[in-house]
Amino acid sequence: MAEATDLIIGIDAGTSVMKAVAFTLSGRQIATASVRNTYQSGEDGSVTQSLDQTWLDCTRALRGLAEKVERLADRTAAIAVTAQGDGTWLVGAGNRPAGDAWLWLDARAAPTVERLAASDGDRARFAATGTGLNTCQQGTQLAHMDRYFPELLAGAETAMHCKDWLYLNLTGIRATDPSEVSFTFGNFRTRDYDTDVLAALGLSHRRNLLPEVIEGTETVHPLTAEAAAASGLKAGTPVCLGYVDMCMTALGAGVRSEGRNAACSAIGSTGVHLLAKPVSEVVLNTERTGYVIALPIPGIVTQVQTNMGATINLDWLLQLGVDLLGEFGVTVGLNDMIGRVDQWFAMSKPGNILYHPYISEAGERGPFVNARARANFTGLASRHRYPDLVRAVVEGLGMATRDCYAAMGALPSELRVSGGAARSASLRATLGAALGAPVRVSTREEAGAAGASMMAAVAIGAYRTMDDCIADWVTPELGAAERPKPEDTERMTRLFAAYSDVRRGIAPAWDILAAR
Repeated sequence: MAEATDLIIGIDAGTSVMKAVAFTLSGRQIATASVRNTYQSGEDGSVTQSLDQTWLDCTRALRGLAEKVERLADRTAAIAVTAQGDGTWLVGAGNRPAGDAWLWLDARAAPTVERLAASDGDRARFAATGTGLNTCQQGTQLAHMDRYFPELLAGAETAMHCKDWLYLNLTGIRATDPSEVSFTFGNFRTRDYDTDVLAALGLSHRRNLLPEVIEGTETVHPLTAEAAAASGLKAGTPVCLGYVDMCMTALGAGVRSEGRNAACSAIGSTGVHLLAKPVSEVVLNTERTGYVIALPIPGIVTQVQTNMGATINLDWLLQLGVDLLGEFGVTVGLNDMIGRVDQWFAMSKPGNILYHPYISEAGERGPFVNARARANFTGLASRHRYPDLVRAVVEGLGMATRDCYAAMGALPSELRVSGGAARSASLRATLGAALGAPVRVSTREEAGAAGASMMAAVAIGAYRTMDDCIADWVTPELGAAERPKPEDTERMTRLFAAYSDVRRGIAPAWDILAAR
């Protein structure tokens, strides 16, 4: 008698790490295996990655998972894959790479972004996609290749994304998903390609490069014999093509639960802020920034804004303390300093110092785009000390979060947070006060792999709907609501008005400071 299949494997191919995670059909994570990712950076702004190495790393992660889970191949009911978004992964004849991938970090398309953003067609493109132009996207990268590097496209038959490339290797099928299509080449209302968007990008003549769109909660393909041999899994195992990692992480971390939409922020080195809502409630900002990304739930999308720098702002301030102490022979590690953030926050008195967290050398991208934006303190006085600066930076992250959500319409009624910074009580309280909303922490460890695996669970019939799946996979992982104090919300609302005024007023100075 064949052994019952009781596991789903979620593959999450991130920029830094390739992960393979095993979940039970009810959502309990039982094991994970990972392989460090590698990519190459050039002085011309290029950031590229080998397609063959990426597939090899995927098989290594799957075999590593098999070493931790007994009889993994026999027990696997389905495999799901998600990965880093944007970027361009070109495939040619025989399903072989047509060159190295351009990652989302690649900056070579910057002049093309400027040209397209200034064109007459960009307003219509933004209205369809709900997504601002940037160098990350496959649309701008393909447009740049088409004009400046046509030889790169000469041997290409299909333009894919990272997860699409892995899905091709797993199943032999060239396809992509509705999420990447809707914010790159399509319309978030139809979840399909849009001829006006292709025309605005100047890519109508490259339509042949775009693969079929499949919905992973409805369509799966069997693992090929070749992929089974490479991965150690069983041929014929259903494989699900997940959505882009950003919305898979949000789905796994609680952007929707109990049949209701919510907001979800991942506070890490960068800040990613997503708000789930019906298509009819999408609010597009006048700056033409952010993303609208489909969720694998009919009629529901996420609006997204991303801060270029989040916790790296705190790392910078804490490293200053480490360096200064080192000058006097006192050795303190950065992790030791991080452990004192909540204590310093409590020592400081609520004041009126503003901090704009644009410490990244790349400037800012949400809710406005300015590569010259830089961090600054406003309101310092001689009485202020180091704990006050710590408070200001933490509150600056709260202000930046509010700035992003405000650009998407009404502020959320509840915020779910994930990422290492969610362990900080002071940051959670600050986020709640900045938004005037309760905060709940998601304890889900591998939210991206979980989100993709949830799609597979629906696809194979383990759950009737995604909301049924969320009830088991997501809701139990959410902590109790932490409600902000009314006086803290009042103060942060008052400070946010000043934060916005300073942010807009200081922008001309960034141009002066950037001049050589």
